[in-house]
Amino acid sequence: MKISPAEVIHAAHLAKLRLDTGELKRFQKELNTILEYMDMLADVDTSSAVETVHTTSFENVLREDAVRQSQGVADALLNSPCSKEGQVVVPKVIG
Repeated sequence: MKISPAEVIHAAHLAKLRLDTGELKRFQKELNTILEYMDMLADVDTSSAVETVHTTSFENVLREDAVRQSQGVADALLNSPCSKEGQVVVPKVIG
């Protein structure tokens, strides 16, 4: 195994997790499986792979940033099923 129980305990400590013995063994096995897959990827020949490039051409494709009139509160509340004092009223979900 590539990851020792001490390393799993250290990672759990950093993540503020408490692991019992069963969880420690399970996580050690799962992390080792992940590392085995990473080793498999390291063995793949990528010499003929084309380099990736940025998908945009670094030009601003968004509209120009301009100051304009925003929607008023009254207009924004027109589609609200219930409003009171300029705010949307929603049902209470926490008791």
